[in-house]
Amino acid sequence: MRKAFFQLHIAVFLAGFTGVLGRLIELNEAMIVWYRLLLTAGTMWILFLLTRKIKRIPVKDIVQIAGVGVIAALHWVTFYAAIKYANVSVALVCFSAVGFFTAIFEPIIFRHRFNRIELFLGIITIAAIYLIFHFDSQFKAGIVIGLISAALG
Repeated sequence: MRKAFFQLHIAVFLAGFTGVLGRLIELNEAMIVWYRLLLTAGTMWILFLLTRKIKRIPVKDIVQIAGVGVIAALHWVTFYAAIKYANVSVALVCFSAVGFFTAIFEPIIFRHRFNRIELFLGIITIAAIYLIFHFDSQFKAGIVIGLISAALG
């Protein structure tokens, strides 16, 4: 339990810090994601090479992995775009809408019933995002892009 709690705190810190770095880095959002991808792929390739865990992957699986990768890349590009068009706090608040979109997309993808409680909590999240930013219209583009990012998340 203690280890999971620590890991949760590290994940939250890194998620927030990612937004701060995205704001400080002067590259556009696509280049930030490209260099992140390059750094991660290179690191994982070296790690798997050293631990001898590299295995052949069937073409069908490569296509599925690539599809997920494209969605993840679009998520990160739109996340950094939300930061650039608004600010870090707007992007992170919009990121909280991931639960709402998960409550919608998961039952559709896995063909099971919608969970009313998850939908209700998601609607509260969307209402809170609307309430927070209703008074300041300068962040509209960032909010829309942030919500697209949450949907892709």
